[in-house]
Amino acid sequence: MESTRFQTETLSTCKHGDRIGRILAAALAAVEPGSAVRRYLQRDGSDLVVAGVRYPLSHFRRIRVIGAGKAGAPMAAATEDFLGNDLTDGLVIVKEGYREPGCSRIQLVEAGHPIPDARGVQAADDLGKLLQDGQADDLVICLISGGGSALLVSPVPGLGLGDLQAMTAALLASGAAIQEINSLRKHLENLKGGGLARRAQPARIVTLVLSDVVGDPLDVIASGATVADPTTYYQAWQILERYDLLAQVPTGITKHLQLGLDGLVPETPKPGDPLFDRVQNVIIGSNRLAAEAAAAQARLEGFNTLLLTTSLQGEARQVGRVLASLGREMIESGQPLPPPACLVAGGETTVTLTGSGKGGRNQELALSAVCDLAGLEDLVLISLATDGGDGPTDAAGAVVSGSTLHRATSLGLDPVVFLKNNDAYHFFQTLGDLIITGPTMTNVNDLTMVFSL
Repeated sequence: MESTRFQTETLSTCKHGDRIGRILAAALAAVEPGSAVRRYLQRDGSDLVVAGVRYPLSHFRRIRVIGAGKAGAPMAAATEDFLGNDLTDGLVIVKEGYREPGCSRIQLVEAGHPIPDARGVQAADDLGKLLQDGQADDLVICLISGGGSALLVSPVPGLGLGDLQAMTAALLASGAAIQEINSLRKHLENLKGGGLARRAQPARIVTLVLSDVVGDPLDVIASGATVADPTTYYQAWQILERYDLLAQVPTGITKHLQLGLDGLVPETPKPGDPLFDRVQNVIIGSNRLAAEAAAAQARLEGFNTLLLTTSLQGEARQVGRVLASLGREMIESGQPLPPPACLVAGGETTVTLTGSGKGGRNQELALSAVCDLAGLEDLVLISLATDGGDGPTDAAGAVVSGSTLHRATSLGLDPVVFLKNNDAYHFFQTLGDLIITGPTMTNVNDLTMVFSL
């Protein structure tokens, strides 16, 4: 990935702008999905070996590839190339605009994200039908990446797509964490929370996971389609209570959850269920890998570097101010690093919507830092989504420097007003400081970097 893809008005004029671009490019290159797949799929003679587990390919009648997520296309292409003629068929669901050439035996189907759509319902139905005649001598390779929850849509009986769309929109607007959103999804859809493994049984399943969740919890990533679910109907109900959404979500959702509370519909499969004895789940890429690659490249570029965390969470506008304060401290005292310095943080923040503007969590984080960084000419803060799409926008994120407030004021832009309206996109668009990469075909949470130059 060329560093020029990261050029904004601020980066094109600041010193070390090219170096910063190479750091961002190195982070994304480290989590390129095809390379991640190839690192974990190995051959030993006629055997497939995945993370030390051996699968004699001659023992399997069929080898099928399924999956869902934003990184699905390159993951599928790498898997098909590796398996060659041993591959029978497959179906992988990707975000609209994320399909790319490279597969002939695996069908790639596009669907909506982050709000699920009818294409996702149909694709999930087709995927389920592909697996319904599974046998013990079938091997299913499942490719999971961020976005899989919205793309693999399979409402339980009594619920429709509109119910799930309304619930997803309400949860996203409430600032709920992805763990909470996916706990609900697992109890309202057939193929989540271990449901895909249940549908494929008694086939043997190998799931390769590109993580987009802080801490890499397998049961949360893409709602744990092939993973035992430790959450319950009671916990799902509590989430709606916590965000005061019981009266806002469709009544079909609360009715189904009540049935679960009353024991009238079965729980999701839990840890210890023998169903998972025939399932291997493997993390093949994560935010930490991207953050460590960014830090390594920063050192090569001559920056004093510190990887702060890969567990960054919280309200985006609050996190932005904390990171800005760290940047100010570097400029004023040389702590925790003297200039030239680079602080790297990975994770995923949340946004509670109160306005009607346009943006995403990375853009909002950057916008919240504008006033705190004012006047610090040698300070730059960058926050971006590694998939290239921050929220429902075409921007990956945004760049802020000590001169941003002055430039904004000269154009009549008040960052406080834009932040109040959750309208970071139009603020940074006017300044030319949106990061536009297009789909990166990977997804491992977000990266935020603070540079003192």
